[in-house]
Amino acid sequence: MIPAVLPTYNRAPLSFVSGEGSWLVEADGRRFLDLGAGIAVNVLGHANPALVKALTAQAGALWHTSNLYQIPQQQALAEKLVEHTFADTCFFTNSGTEACELAVKMARKYWTEKGQPERHVILAFTGSFHGRSAAGIAAAGSEKMTRGFGPLLPGFRHLPFGDHDALTEAMKSPDVAAVILEPVQGEGGIVPVPDQCLKGLRDLCDQTGALLIFDEVQCGMGRTGKLFAHEWAGVSPDIMMVAKGIGGGFPLGALLATEDAAIGMTAGTHGSTYGGNPLACAVGNAVMDIVATDDFLAEVNRKAALFRQGLEGLVASHPDVFDFVRGSGLMLGLKCKMPNTDVLAAAYGQELCVIPAADNVLRLLPALNITDDDIREALIRLDRTAATLVPA
Repeated sequence: MIPAVLPTYNRAPLSFVSGEGSWLVEADGRRFLDLGAGIAVNVLGHANPALVKALTAQAGALWHTSNLYQIPQQQALAEKLVEHTFADTCFFTNSGTEACELAVKMARKYWTEKGQPERHVILAFTGSFHGRSAAGIAAAGSEKMTRGFGPLLPGFRHLPFGDHDALTEAMKSPDVAAVILEPVQGEGGIVPVPDQCLKGLRDLCDQTGALLIFDEVQCGMGRTGKLFAHEWAGVSPDIMMVAKGIGGGFPLGALLATEDAAIGMTAGTHGSTYGGNPLACAVGNAVMDIVATDDFLAEVNRKAALFRQGLEGLVASHPDVFDFVRGSGLMLGLKCKMPNTDVLAAAYGQELCVIPAADNVLRLLPALNITDDDIREALIRLDRTAATLVPA
C-alpha cells in the first residue's frame, strides 16, 4: 500500500522536533549537529531570533492578500535585492524550481520581443540541477531525472561541463537564446566553475547576444562568502534564480533580471498566487538585513577558512575514507573514497547531519553563522565518523 506521503524521497529514520542555531533535537532527545542547514536553506540557523521576530510580527498582522494588490514587504525586499545586485527588477516565487520556470519563459519571451522567435534554445551543462519541474528536468537533461517523463519540454541543448570548445561551437548556432549555469554545482557534487570560465562565458554571451542565466539557488545568499557566487569572478548575469537561503527556512524564491532581459514580461505574462506574500517577504527582509552586510560576509569567509583548514587535516588523517575537499566559502564538498552513503550512515551514528551529492561527495552546508565551537565539534564528529569506517 502506498504511504500517505508520496514516497519520492529516501528519508533517513530521523524525526526532528526542534532546533536552535546549528543544532537539531530528535524526537528521542538526541542532539544532532546540522551541517546541512536544510540543504543550504537555514543560513542563519534554526529558530533564529531575528527571523522568529519578523515572522511572528507579520503573522499577527497579515498573511496573504495576493498580487492583485500592492504588498509593501515585497516592495521593500525587491528594492534591497536591486540595491545589492546587478538586477533592475525581481519576481518573487515560492521556490527555486519556480524561479527556473520563469527564467526559461523570460529568456524565450525576450527573443520574441526582439523579433527573433527562432532563438529559443537554452544551453545547459551535464551535472547541473535546476529543480524537478518540467523545465527544470529538461534543463538538467540527465537520464536519472528525465526517465519516464517524456515528452520533455523541448529547446534545451546539453554540453559537457567544462568543455570550452564544445561551448564555443554551440554558441555559434543562430537559435541559441540563453545559457543557464550554476556558478557552483550543488547536487552535482560541489563543483565550482573557475572564475576565468565565468568571464569567458560572459564574453561569449556578449558577443552573440545570448542571455546569461545564473542559477544561484544553492550557492547564493552569502553561501560562498559573497552575497552571490558570481561576484567572485567580477561578472554579472542577465537573469538570476534565487531561493533557499533568501527565506532562511521560510519558502521563498526570486527571479532577478536586468531591465533589458525582462522586456517581454508585461502584465499577464506570468503570475503566482503565493509568490511574494507578506509572511515570506517579512522573513526575506530580515535575512537580507543580516546577510547582505560586509561584516557578516567577512565572518563567513573567516569561518570558511577555519572549517576548510580542519577538513584538509581530516582528509590527511583518513586517506582511506576521504579523497579531497572542494568548494567555496561554506559550500564545501568532501570527496569520499568509500561510498558516500556509508559515510553518511556513519555520520548519523555520530549525531551529525551531512548531505550526499553526486560524484561520491558529501555536502557540508552549515548555517552561515555557525560558531567556531560548533565548527570544531563538527570536525571532531567527522573524525569519529571516519574512524568507525576503518578497521583498527
